[in-house]
Amino acid sequence: MMRGACLYMVLGAVVLAGMQAPPPNVDAKIQKEFQKRLDDYVKLRNTARENVHKLKPTKSAEAIEYHEAGLAHAIRELRHGVGQGQIFTPEITTEFRRLIGMTMQGEEAVRIRESLSRAEPVHLKSLRINHRYPEGVPLQSTPPTLLLNLPKLPQALEYRVVGSALVLLDVEANLVVDFIPDVIPEVSHAR
Repeated sequence: MMRGACLYMVLGAVVLAGMQAPPPNVDAKIQKEFQKRLDDYVKLRNTARENVHKLKPTKSAEAIEYHEAGLAHAIRELRHGVGQGQIFTPEITTEFRRLIGMTMQGEEAVRIRESLSRAEPVHLKSLRINHRYPEGVPLQSTPPTLLLNLPKLPQALEYRVVGSALVLLDVEANLVVDFIPDVIPEVSHAR
């Protein structure tokens, strides 16, 4: 009896060893890739910050704008030639569309739509990577319930909704890092 049980255990181990491991969680793999791309950007950004004057606490709009412009310029130099999709690759974009779609179908969808409809309408035809967030375009906050399903960002970056696009914004440099066009369903705006 003992010998038979040992034989079954050995055979079971052989069968298990011969079986292929289950495929890795695709969603986790995509989110890990997104995190790696964010980490790479933050490293590049930190390198850029080393070459820019330090901003001391101030209320001077000129000093803040000077620092912002200097940091944005240094980042642009290091990201020269980078276009849309550097961080939001096609696979990552598909995952974000899925996550946003789930949120927009869930029980929080009504509140998200209401929040977006109260914001000033933005119809920005062309966001540009490595350029300042466009002046005159409201810096609309992203509804917190929309953010719940999205991966967390490093402190230096924020998600912003611009029309139907989801924008990845470098807050200190006021720089568009990347974006996903046509990912947020259009809403009618309250007047």
